[in-house]
Amino acid sequence: MRAGPSQEDVRRHNLGTLLRYVHMHGATSRAELTTRLGLNRSTIGALTAELIGAGLVSEAAPRETGRAGRPSLVVRPESGRVYAYALSIEVDRLRAARIGLGGRILEQYETERPPGMTAPEAVRPLSHFVATMRSGAPDDGRCVGTGLAVAGMVRREDGMVRLAPTIGWVEEPVGAAVRSELGEFGKLTVGNHADVCALAEHARGAAVGSDNVLYLYGDVGVGAGIVAGGRRVTGHGGYGGEVGHMVVNPYGRPCSCGSRGCWETEIGEHALLRLAGRDDRSGRDAVLAVVDAAMRGDSQAQHALRQVGDWVGFGVGNLVNIFNPEVVIFGGTLRDVYLGAAAQIRSRLNAVGLPACREHVRLRTPELGTDAALIGAAELAFDHLLDDPLVS
Repeated sequence: MRAGPSQEDVRRHNLGTLLRYVHMHGATSRAELTTRLGLNRSTIGALTAELIGAGLVSEAAPRETGRAGRPSLVVRPESGRVYAYALSIEVDRLRAARIGLGGRILEQYETERPPGMTAPEAVRPLSHFVATMRSGAPDDGRCVGTGLAVAGMVRREDGMVRLAPTIGWVEEPVGAAVRSELGEFGKLTVGNHADVCALAEHARGAAVGSDNVLYLYGDVGVGAGIVAGGRRVTGHGGYGGEVGHMVVNPYGRPCSCGSRGCWETEIGEHALLRLAGRDDRSGRDAVLAVVDAAMRGDSQAQHALRQVGDWVGFGVGNLVNIFNPEVVIFGGTLRDVYLGAAAQIRSRLNAVGLPACREHVRLRTPELGTDAALIGAAELAFDHLLDDPLVS
């Protein structure tokens, strides 16, 4: 007969649950914690005292109460002292941040990523940013780990980038390069860019309160982060969400992945710029210029936006039928395409999507903007702490 959880197991679980709540919701009164977590006041007091002793939270009287009687103490995450490093390798940028418990960005740096950079070459400037942030961190601070977001297919177990055609990488050992540069401080977790953006928007952005979410990120390529039943769907090896490589047009254009007619060949920035007659340009500003021109009546830009919007709606309709999300979020340059072609996208979605799957779907833009990848990468690092706050 299998024994149930011990008192120690229950205590550690409750510690993690309380810390996770404060991490996600910020300063919270003991009274609210008692209600939300379903624990009695004395248990909340004991758990809070233990987390204070571990340097993870602080506790103080509320600044204003407006009520008679003794106010309930407020528990706050120690954002300034407990933090994670968040790194992001993107198509044209390298970014790094130090993010405190509670999701607060404490410091942030970025630089351009020239084409042709290998993984070790990309990691070096990120290592320099981390060294700068470490020198400015409090002496009594605690780094709980490092999270890294990469625009490519990442093997979960070791951070190997199997394929990242938009940045020209195949079998690049990014995880090993980061560990070599930064050394062993904290635990390193590597994730796909769209996946960590979905994690961030679900935890702190446009999808708060929704447990079934599809986050689409587009630039040169297209990827998705998927949340189903409140949990990320990453697949067996961590490669889930490569929706940009679902074939939507078998007779379409060759894709950088080696296939033909992938979704990203119809909705990526190259497709929009080609249709708009602006093949010689690239990047977010070029996409914004097409959307702006369409809004001002440029017929070729309008045609390009309509055609790309139609393909966006076609793909979203199929994904809605498969995953039945509550919210679909358009990030990266897809945000700009969505804002310029929302009616076209919704019309095609309505034509393709099954009524039972699409009738409740909300189409949204990100609330966290470009910070989503860094915030999501930090969440990967914090997850180890939140699972067991007392682990060293």
